[in-house]
Amino acid sequence: MLSLSLGPIALPLAPVLLWLAVWGSSWLASRLARQGADKARGEQAGRTVFHAALMGLAAARLAYLALHADAYLASPWAAFDLRDGGWNAPTGLLAGVAWLAWRGLKTPWLRRPLMASGTAGVAVWWLATMASGLAGNHSLPSVQLVQIEDARVLSLTEAARGRPVVVNLWASWCGPCRVEMPVLAAAQQRESTVGFLFVNQGESAAAVQSYLHREGLPLREVLLDSGSLLGQAIGSRGLPITLFYDAQGQQVDAHFGILNAAALESRLIQLRPAP
Repeated sequence: MLSLSLGPIALPLAPVLLWLAVWGSSWLASRLARQGADKARGEQAGRTVFHAALMGLAAARLAYLALHADAYLASPWAAFDLRDGGWNAPTGLLAGVAWLAWRGLKTPWLRRPLMASGTAGVAVWWLATMASGLAGNHSLPSVQLVQIEDARVLSLTEAARGRPVVVNLWASWCGPCRVEMPVLAAAQQRESTVGFLFVNQGESAAAVQSYLHREGLPLREVLLDSGSLLGQAIGSRGLPITLFYDAQGQQVDAHFGILNAAALESRLIQLRPAP
């Protein structure tokens, strides 16, 4: 499950879970630190947890940018596009814990509330991530699709043909899908070892062909999913969604929302065969 639907709005699930874990941890720290009517201590403890979260997020982003420097140097402004999902979670976790430890050393009465709330926050975030399926490997879903060129019915596994593949779930009415489509189309043209499967959700062949012709998008391997079965199989109704599978059909990454060129390149590195 990559997104959370609230009526017509779909939100990326990962940041929602993180925000809830941080908020809960901050509330717990505030309650544990408060003594009688002394609210100041509680407020300070709560703020410390939020500051630790901000430090962790900054460290996680910087670490990701450093690990994928080549991709982001080609388009430096993409480093500020936080929608691309580029975070290094272990680094962020270490930075957040280090901040809490440092504050605890400087202020002894903060140690117990920060230790308890930090441990609880990390545990809740980890358990929620595991329960939602955001962590762990997933195989190519078993769904039947239709090739737009010849109306042949085939499974997603058959369409992958034993290659590493990028699977993009999209629709012509989806604004973010239209924004990222030229980036994905350009990548398909230049990639020789990674396949790109464009799985349209819920539209007719005529509507898809009309859109591609109007926009001048030279896409190959466009597949129709008239019942939006792939979105249901992965537990996410929002668009766009981009899934990354290795040659064995195991998911190595996933992203809900717009992908910029730098973020896409950083993920393709995981899929390309070693030279």
